[in-house]
Amino acid sequence: MDDHKEALQKLFFDTFNREVQHIIALEKSGSNRKYYRMQHGDFSAIGAYNEDEKENKAFLTLSRHFLGKNICVPTVYNADLSKNIYLISDLGNQTLYQRLCESRKEGDDFPKSLIDTYKQALDKLLDIQFSVGQDFDFSFCYPRAAFDKQSILWDLNYFKYYFLKLAHIQFDEQLLEIDFHTFADFLLEAKSSFFLYRDFQSRNIMISNDTLYFIDYQGGREGALQYDVASLLYDGKANIPQDIRELLLNHYVEQLHRKRSKEADDFKKYYYAFVFIRIMQAMGTYGFRGFYEQKRHFLQSIPYALKNLKWLLNNIQLPIEIPALWNVYHQLIKAKSLQQYGCPSPTLKISINSFSYKNTVPVDKSGHGGGFVFDCRCLPNPGRENKYKSLNGKDKEVIAFLNDKPEVNRFFEHITSIIDMAVQNYTDRQFHHLMVSFGCTGGQHRSVYFAERLQKYLHKNYSVDTELNHYNIEIK
Repeated sequence: MDDHKEALQKLFFDTFNREVQHIIALEKSGSNRKYYRMQHGDFSAIGAYNEDEKENKAFLTLSRHFLGKNICVPTVYNADLSKNIYLISDLGNQTLYQRLCESRKEGDDFPKSLIDTYKQALDKLLDIQFSVGQDFDFSFCYPRAAFDKQSILWDLNYFKYYFLKLAHIQFDEQLLEIDFHTFADFLLEAKSSFFLYRDFQSRNIMISNDTLYFIDYQGGREGALQYDVASLLYDGKANIPQDIRELLLNHYVEQLHRKRSKEADDFKKYYYAFVFIRIMQAMGTYGFRGFYEQKRHFLQSIPYALKNLKWLLNNIQLPIEIPALWNVYHQLIKAKSLQQYGCPSPTLKISINSFSYKNTVPVDKSGHGGGFVFDCRCLPNPGRENKYKSLNGKDKEVIAFLNDKPEVNRFFEHITSIIDMAVQNYTDRQFHHLMVSFGCTGGQHRSVYFAERLQKYLHKNYSVDTELNHYNIEIK
């Protein structure tokens, strides 16, 4: 086990006086932070490991500040910054982005209930933005105390070096640099004495018990109001229809007017400039994670960004002269090579099998070969006890028997650490199929239990298709 996982389990015990019975690595996003769901019985908490000590301090300080203002963010249970770890409340798995995707599967692109949820998110954003007062200390924010000219130029150069250059877009370096400074100076005209969340988008808004919670604000700093609204409404894959964007923007401005009328009067003057820089910052991330790090699922967001950029070019005119940057934008929306990334990548299908070693080990029928076979015969066997003989690993009595065994949970933890690595790698490489099989003596109890448990784990943590086959029991 990794040292940080052991440290997290110790911190969990020291905090709650309970042993961790099960620890699950959560799916990675765009950062290098590692998150784990740590469980004891029905209770769970999220353990985090991040080698960046300053970022940890920023997150913990902001969390405590927001909680003190009754803003719904994760509760900080405990932290050990000497080991770069902390524990926060478990808010579940549903994000606003998932709610959005579910509504589209049901055939309604943007139902009224979803519009109301987005309005609620914008209302809460105002609370976050105005949660800071004159005595608020931005010095702990990381990596900058404010979204100042240096921050803006970092984002613009991130876009230049990790997207434009890697996508082979032509530009004059000096002329583009001049436009970057012109653009940055215009952004800095907007009033910027508010809290800027920095990554206020649908994947960072959790829905738990019908309440919105907010995560991943460790990059927050002092800045303008417009940036976070642009982040939410021009969130790439969310693909919000333009008329809904306008409706939500007007809602935000109305609420802002009630809170601070002067800021509302100037809001739209600078708003679309912040939309442009947010799109450029996001495209820099797509380039860095997709082109440079070869995480191809990031490239799937490119066509959405280009669609938004095209709308802006056709409908928005900024009151500044930035011809080199404008030329870059037009090249981007015409680049056929970038549109290819809009083709949906195949969903990884995982075949999960339970079987008896008295029979043949399941064969991969996909034609790819390989996969994993786990031998469960080293674990306690419920089948040796008369009261379980007629049952199988789907029955609650057998599940309770196996759940209560520490070695069973350790076995599953080791399995999932391997499966996590495979699923993440296969997804990035656009592989189609993975097979995982569990064998035991009779193919009735332990193998069935692990096959069922793995399927639940995968559905909870990944967007994959699963196929479950029990070779030695009748499906109930």
